[in-house]
Amino acid sequence: MINPFNDIYFMKQALIEAHKALDEGEVPVGAVVVAGNQIIGKGHNLTEKLSDVTAHAEIQAITAASNFLSAKYLKECTLYVTLEPCSMCAGALYWSQIGKVVYGASDERRGANRFSPGLYHPNTVLIYGVEGEACSSLLKQFFQSKR
Repeated sequence: MINPFNDIYFMKQALIEAHKALDEGEVPVGAVVVAGNQIIGKGHNLTEKLSDVTAHAEIQAITAASNFLSAKYLKECTLYVTLEPCSMCAGALYWSQIGKVVYGASDERRGANRFSPGLYHPNTVLIYGVEGEACSSLLKQFFQSKR
């Protein structure tokens, strides 16, 4: 069941993570994993800092949540992420069997839905556009500063 208040609240928490990435010179993407209205995993992009192309916000948050639960499956969890997951992250979300994915800004170039909408687990609920303007604005600000 969709609860807009919770979706907005938790997306704002993901935006806090995105601002951490921005402060570190990373592409400002943030993510949180929630179970039972509690954040059990957080992450933001660390690809530059770690020199690791797989260090996306979603991967960081999935790993933290799995460690918190001591479990590899996140069936009862929701991932909130400020940017539509790429195909790599969608694949990781598939294998985690996450219950729900909520993202803010769409990624017209690299988003998983552009390549194959079937990348997510069949039981995963996908919601998009929550706080989309705030998420998109942060990304635009970052890329404009690089030009």
